Amino acid sequence: MATDYTCESFLEMLAAERGAAENTLAGYRRDLDDFAEFLSGKAPQKAGSADISAYLGDLNDRGFAATSQARRLSALKQYFKFLYAEGLREDDPTRTLSAPKKRQSLPKVLSIDEVDRLIGAAQEATQKTHKSAAERLRCYRLYTLLEVLYATGLRVSELVALPVTAAKRDARLIEIRGKGGKERLVPLSKAAQAAMRDYVGLRAAEGAYEKSPWLFPSHGESGHFSRQAFGRDLKDLAVSVGLPAAKVSPHVLRHAFASHLLQNGADLRVVQQLLGHADISTTQIYTHVLDERLRELVESAHPLAKR
Repeated sequence: MATDYTCESFLEMLAAERGAAENTLAGYRRDLDDFAEFLSGKAPQKAGSADISAYLGDLNDRGFAATSQARRLSALKQYFKFLYAEGLREDDPTRTLSAPKKRQSLPKVLSIDEVDRLIGAAQEATQKTHKSAAERLRCYRLYTLLEVLYATGLRVSELVALPVTAAKRDARLIEIRGKGGKERLVPLSKAAQAAMRDYVGLRAAEGAYEKSPWLFPSHGESGHFSRQAFGRDLKDLAVSVGLPAAKVSPHVLRHAFASHLLQNGADLRVVQQLLGHADISTTQIYTHVLDERLRELVESAHPLAKR
């Protein structure tokens, strides 16, 4: 640790006032040690904005990821904020500094053909001879989950917690209560409506979960099927149709829903509304699909494209 006593005082404050865990304190200590070593003898307390900017540049040169650089800067920001609050500095040299932006990775997306293979395999499984009524119900549940997910783009937490009334209303739209309690209406395809009706009908015929308020009930603590269990079933289905398990998840199917809509001409604002995104910037991760469509349009329609 640097000889600057303010570093130790900062760590003591984190432990005493914020209840920071040992691992958290050790992380801050490593970050401050690395900064002190970069300063080559200059006390961290005396560092200015230029020193911190140079340090961030050094982290970049050493191959640190943007997320790691941001974490180091966050530690320094808290350190210098502590110094300012304690009257040990008259300024905060990190105030105008911002962390490097993390490159936003594109979501994994399944092709329309791959989604068709998944749904087709799940539907085919419902038509086979089953060893038990419970096995038949599981097959119908997975097929229904897939049809509804790809038809609506629901978050997996919204999907597994659908009420059974969503199937009984026989409506083209269902009401979803999403993040922050915000409500939205999402359309259901005819295939999704039929799957829901068939699944609920089969449950009733088998006398299963008669009093459950959930569309996808279970005996677990929540009363409904868990997103983890759905994820496992989906990966098993993926492997059965020749897709890598790592490539498929409920969230990937939500991405497929959005990407395939945009690919086929849907408006970005409409997709935002269907996904339940509060801000259009969240939905803009899918603009790579729009960019590809625009490129194809120009290449196929522009009179100079074929030169």
